[in-house]
Amino acid sequence: MSGFGGFLLRRTVGAVVTLLAISVIVYVVFYATPGNVAQITCGPRCSPEQVHQVAQQLKLGDPLYLRYWHFLEGLVVGQDYSTGTSVEHCPAPCLGLSYQSDQQVMALILTKLPVSLSLVLGAMVLWLVLGVGTGVLSAWRRGRFTERVLTALTLAGWATPVFVIGLVLMIVVCGELQLLPFPQYVNFTDDPEQWAWNLLLPWLSLALIEAAAFARLTRSSMLETLAEDHIRTFRAYGVAERTIVGRHALRGALAPVIALNANNVGSAIGGAVLTETLFGLPGIGQELVHAVNVVDLPVVVGMVLVIGFFVVLANAVADVLYAVADRRVVLT
Repeated sequence: MSGFGGFLLRRTVGAVVTLLAISVIVYVVFYATPGNVAQITCGPRCSPEQVHQVAQQLKLGDPLYLRYWHFLEGLVVGQDYSTGTSVEHCPAPCLGLSYQSDQQVMALILTKLPVSLSLVLGAMVLWLVLGVGTGVLSAWRRGRFTERVLTALTLAGWATPVFVIGLVLMIVVCGELQLLPFPQYVNFTDDPEQWAWNLLLPWLSLALIEAAAFARLTRSSMLETLAEDHIRTFRAYGVAERTIVGRHALRGALAPVIALNANNVGSAIGGAVLTETLFGLPGIGQELVHAVNVVDLPVVVGMVLVIGFFVVLANAVADVLYAVADRRVVLT
């Protein structure tokens, strides 16, 4: 436990340092660029008085390192914002105030986050089941007709854009066959059954693309594992091939799959813009596009930081699962 506890501590410290580095880069990119930062932050419709007020709130007269410290302080303990007639407190983690909608950025993100998490986590289950299952079957049936068919389907899925798959599914499933209603997001707490039915097509659209990558990776990892000495030993002792594939080879082949899944889950939370836009899902991706279009800088910065947080968190969890899945990993 001491070795594994130290491993967890090192991974936690590494994740915190990475998040700090991300916050520095994001702050410098968005708040230290040439131009009138206060005008960009406030938006094109702000009056000179409002721009001046934003400049004071951002402390643009201070050196860059003090401004960043003030920004970091807001993430840890919160900030107070003057609205002209009163002072509004933004609790930690405070990502700022949207001057376009007069909302706290964190509150805005929290209203959109359940939609994106519903989309990504549901799709993750499907892409793991489809991708890993297809990869294992392709490796098991190597050189046979089954493998050639699965390889062709994998390549087709890899090459097809998500919006094409989504449109085809909507036209066929919702329009021609009328098996499902056109997707309309329903909160899980309101009606779990309708929540799942309305997200089924978005899940499939996102999962079919990702499953192709998992199928290719799982197949190559399985073939490499099946060629190792301990697998040949199992065969020599007469262990059933199904047991070898399902219990021994698959566990050794899961390590790279775990790493890929971590990257996909973290990036898909902010990167599923096409899926959310196509199906009209009010998630983080769609809100990020809207914030860019209206030049809502605090929302853009907040979204980027939240997406970065999920990417780092997913990879930290993957490191732990990687070590659990593959006993050959040295806990360093």
